[in-house]
Amino acid sequence: MSSSLENVVPKANILGVGVSAINLAEAVALILASVRSGRTGYIAVTGVHGISEAQANSEFRRILNNAFLNTPDGMPLSWVGRLQGFKNMDRVYGPDLLLALASASADGSVRHFFYGGRPGISEALKASLEARYPELNVCGTYTPPFRPLNEEEETELILQMQKCQPDICWVGLSTPKQERFMATHLAKLPVKLMIGVGAAFDMHSGRLRQAPYWMQRSGLEWFFRLTQEPKRLWKRYLINNPLFVLRIVAQLAKIKAYSLDH
Repeated sequence: MSSSLENVVPKANILGVGVSAINLAEAVALILASVRSGRTGYIAVTGVHGISEAQANSEFRRILNNAFLNTPDGMPLSWVGRLQGFKNMDRVYGPDLLLALASASADGSVRHFFYGGRPGISEALKASLEARYPELNVCGTYTPPFRPLNEEEETELILQMQKCQPDICWVGLSTPKQERFMATHLAKLPVKLMIGVGAAFDMHSGRLRQAPYWMQRSGLEWFFRLTQEPKRLWKRYLINNPLFVLRIVAQLAKIKAYSLDH
């Protein structure tokens, strides 16, 4: 990715993670400009969970800080960014970003590839989006196993993508798995941009319901998701969320400083 484009995107320092101080419309414009110019990079869509994971893992923090864009997936990150002076910073939520880019490229001008999800999910996502946008160009899907790809599977994926030649590879795994996958595979795969959007595959394919809009905007989506998947998400929300609040209070009060390590 050209440094000239990266340098125009300001970042809020949230516990040592540089979160792009942008909103949804700006993210869509930057991504489309990148695709059309032929630049490459990966985009992380990061919420409190990702910031919390980065506190215990310097390698993961480095991956987030080296992303072309690291968008504020949750309202708390937007609020912290605004407190740091980024008045127009707003939530860039994975499902919203996927839908907005599908709408912006509904004429077929961008080639999309879906990687991830449970068996059948990426195909259901493809069908759902094509029903909404009949001319949308979804050139391929790939459902990986619940483990790292072996050499044969990686070769299969590369060959499929060489045939499809996607502009954007959407990665629907989970944090931090999807960010690690993008960081290690961007140079191996014939694609311009990779975007990790987590549960967006499940939501737009109909497997999971989205929280009501008022819950999303009030920072309560975590509670809605916890009620849907308590066994998987209880630790993420009931332990990480309070720790995030304590840490961010310490940062904002200048009790503890965090540097943006790359």
